[in-house]
Amino acid sequence: MNNKNIILKAENISKQYRLGTVGTGTLSHDLNRFWHKIRGKEDPYLKVGEVNDRSSKGASEYVWALKDINFEVEVGEVLGIIGKNGAGKSTLLKILSKVTAPTTGLIKSRGRIASLLEVGTGFNPELTGRENIYLNGAILGMTKKEITSKLDEIIEFSGCERYIDTPTKRYSSGMTVRLAFAVAAFLEPEILVVDEVLAVGDAEFQKKAIGKMQDISKEGGRTVLFVSHNMAAVQSLCTRSIVLQNGTIQYVGETDDAIQFYLKESSSSFEMEKIEHRKGNGLVKLKNVSVHGSQKDILPQTGKKFIIEFDFDNPQKIDSSTMKFDFRIDDYVGQRIAWISNRVVESSPSENCKTISFEIQKLNLNKGTYYVTTHLMVNNAVSDWIQNAFSFDVTEGDFYGTGRQVSPSQSKILMDFNVVYK
Repeated sequence: MNNKNIILKAENISKQYRLGTVGTGTLSHDLNRFWHKIRGKEDPYLKVGEVNDRSSKGASEYVWALKDINFEVEVGEVLGIIGKNGAGKSTLLKILSKVTAPTTGLIKSRGRIASLLEVGTGFNPELTGRENIYLNGAILGMTKKEITSKLDEIIEFSGCERYIDTPTKRYSSGMTVRLAFAVAAFLEPEILVVDEVLAVGDAEFQKKAIGKMQDISKEGGRTVLFVSHNMAAVQSLCTRSIVLQNGTIQYVGETDDAIQFYLKESSSSFEMEKIEHRKGNGLVKLKNVSVHGSQKDILPQTGKKFIIEFDFDNPQKIDSSTMKFDFRIDDYVGQRIAWISNRVVESSPSENCKTISFEIQKLNLNKGTYYVTTHLMVNNAVSDWIQNAFSFDVTEGDFYGTGRQVSPSQSKILMDFNVVYK
């Protein structure tokens, strides 16, 4: 690493696993591998194996959990790693943390690496919380004096003071992750690696943890690698992100762009023609619906542009000025969340109307699934009315720009507002 600003570098990292029961036929494979090695030939099993795709059945008994991963991380950078379950995120973090070794490739790093990969990682359940703090600190290469100087801060941050001299086997998963994070953050490693374990903690702790990670990266100049499915936290915390898919890097770049890339899937499109549970004279009928973000291949996200487009079968070429089109958005239990109509905003009528599109510049629906009922009137008569015509999903986003997501249980609708203290 010639560049002084580069603290961590991954070069051609790949990780191969053998599927099936451990020990079945492994001796013959090991002997074959050994025979190739003593003859100076390449490992025969490095060439075999299939891509890490859980959705399809493969023919090979080997699978590449990661394949040809290359990236660099600068000092003080907060790098997000996002992707679906099974994309290889946790495997990559375990390799970076040196918990497991890569099949091929090299990891180059400078300084101590502290990892928070799974609840209770590195904790001895028989030891007390206090003893585990010293144990974890020693594993990180800290002296007893250094750990003691930070002990009070660690205990206070974790919120486990009352139970600090109780064996951690009696801790809840939330208490364990609180203490583990406090140890990893306050013992000041040069690189902090955090997996989705923060999801175990409550909302208050997640807020504290994200704030602490921001502090250690901005003020302490330390590097953080952060894996999460919480897009609001990733948007707030990370300056740059990697998108993993099927064990390979699909995108590296600015966090907002990476999240948009991650959310790019087939748009939510619905065919309405085959629906029979509809009422009306059928003069104009709903034909297709498309629900998406700023582009057709981006899923709806809280706080981002939202577009819902309705296509109609209009054989008589009826003018839109005679149409009154409403749709209602309900939550999963049928409670009305919003009502939207083409008659409450200024719009230009269209002859032979075939499409009505609604755009919301900053979607204020919280994360969740929503159901839509459509109602079309032509010349004051019901033309097409479909109860619960379709549903769509909204992914979480940083609506307020603070990195803190409002729980869907607290509110389905989010509103812009200011707080003034006097």
